Amino acid sequence: MRGSSITMLERCALVLSRVLSYLVFLFLVLPFVVVIPLSFSSTSMLNYPLPGLSWRWYERFFTLDAWQAAIFNSLYVAGLTVVVSTVLGTLAALGLQRCGPRMQKILALAFVAPMMVPVVLTAVGLFFFFASLGMIGSYAALILSHTIIATPFVVIAVSASLAKFDRTLVRAAQSLGSGPVRTFFSVTMPSIFPGLMSGALFAFAASLDELIITLFIASPAQRTIPRQMFSGVRENIEPTIIAAATVMTIVSVALMSVSILAQKRDAS
Repeated sequence: MRGSSITMLERCALVLSRVLSYLVFLFLVLPFVVVIPLSFSSTSMLNYPLPGLSWRWYERFFTLDAWQAAIFNSLYVAGLTVVVSTVLGTLAALGLQRCGPRMQKILALAFVAPMMVPVVLTAVGLFFFFASLGMIGSYAALILSHTIIATPFVVIAVSASLAKFDRTLVRAAQSLGSGPVRTFFSVTMPSIFPGLMSGALFAFAASLDELIITLFIASPAQRTIPRQMFSGVRENIEPTIIAAATVMTIVSVALMSVSILAQKRDAS
């Protein structure tokens, strides 16, 4: 009787936890799901019921000069940010594996600190730093700033893959005369590639979605998609902004899906 009552309590707790999870999920997703249909409205009025359906706002997003420039800037900055952050994050993760347990914890905390510090404080600090160098408004400053917030994602993902990596393979390769660089590209990198790719995708998504740092560092001509959306909300609210947000969401979901598949492959 006692065993059956415990089982019943466990089942109730499981059902309750699932119900709460679904409610939280609906609470987070439902507002955006409700807004998405407005991007297909045939008029600029943001209200229900929709007077008609149209692709005009998506057409404006992909063809209007201001949005085209924003798309180019976002992809350009995010692409270079991924390259720099992936290299730095991978080197940092490899270095952490060679440290002692105590030093590893201290350095790991330092590497992920940009994720814990409020982004406004990071943006203000970067503004004064790059202003002293005369780099405000340059792509180099913007890319380096995005790299700071993107690198921790690579460090975490690659470190997770390295934790499951068999280092005897490295010693075996070195005993056969393979140098450090060749050993990394022929032995280590193929083994940690799913984690490396996952970290790169997260870094791309973080850079693509960044707004606060861009507002502090970029010049008026360097408008990314989030910055263009922010300006549109302040100046002229129209369904093009919702269309842009929908496209950004689809891209983010696609990136996260690929990352999850990479993590499953790494786990197997």
